[in-house]
Amino acid sequence: MTSDEGPEVDSVNSGSDIGAFIRSQRLAAEVSIRQLAERAGVSNPYLSQIERGLRRPSADVLGQIAKALRLSAEVLYVQAGILEERPESPVRDALIADTAINERQKQALLDIYESFRRENETALKENMP
Repeated sequence: MTSDEGPEVDSVNSGSDIGAFIRSQRLAAEVSIRQLAERAGVSNPYLSQIERGLRRPSADVLGQIAKALRLSAEVLYVQAGILEERPESPVRDALIADTAINERQKQALLDIYESFRRENETALKENMP
């Protein structure tokens, strides 16, 4: 195991949902497990263990897999339970879909946007009679 492959899962079930989701996305993209492992920079056996729910990937590894599958890292983070699913927002959707900025930049903009939304929600609640 390399340092970026993450810790083993205590419970087999905790990693199975994300593994099944990654597998379904890989199959939909018509990519072999070996190809995805190479593109994501992880070992083939490690990716296989993730897909079978035997290992739970770190956020970094999920980001690498997302990039290799051309998905938003946020999609995998939500599937893995790292992030809560957020209400739909055209601004968020546009940021996620934008190919002119990288994942790190997208996440920074999303964080700022969400902080403004929370701040405005709080202000509205405080001003209600």
